[in-house]
Amino acid sequence: MPNLVAAQLKTNFYAQTCPNVESIVRNVVNQKFKQTFVTIPAVLRLFFHDCFVEGCDASVIIASTSGNTAEKDHPDNLSLAGDGFDTVIKAKAAVDAIPSCKNKVSCADILALATRDVIQLSGGPGYAVELGRLDGLTSKSSNVGGNLPKPTFNLDQLNTMFASHGLNQADMIALSAVKALNPHASKK
Repeated sequence: MPNLVAAQLKTNFYAQTCPNVESIVRNVVNQKFKQTFVTIPAVLRLFFHDCFVEGCDASVIIASTSGNTAEKDHPDNLSLAGDGFDTVIKAKAAVDAIPSCKNKVSCADILALATRDVIQLSGGPGYAVELGRLDGLTSKSSNVGGNLPKPTFNLDQLNTMFASHGLNQADMIALSAVKALNPHASKK
């Protein structure tokens, strides 16, 4: 059996290295939201697609190379709005602009924080985000197939897929509504 390492997530993970990370990310999310409402569903869908495939490791953000087609270029991810990616990229740049934070905060944690922030912007609850995720170092389109719900899935198939990720039917409905709110989502 391979030696698996479990992340030790905690709310104050960056207390010593980047104590203002949450406010930095929140400010970027607020600025992006003022530019376009699409920021909310775009970030939520990006987080959802990231977590369902390889875990919440930001591997969906990795670009394809000449020798590898990445997750983001799989047909199931082509409808992800650029505003989600842009939000994470801008937040990462803002975090890295602080010398003590530079290259210390993962994109995976930034995406988790941005998701919490867009939920609050949409009128949802606030909650503490445990941090300490590591960024995925690889991203393969071949890992996407079968890990995201299809538009043709019936209720039983959707419930089964979401349950395999520890989510219930109410969670599935809430996340499915995000796709309906996103004008860039494919109309399959």
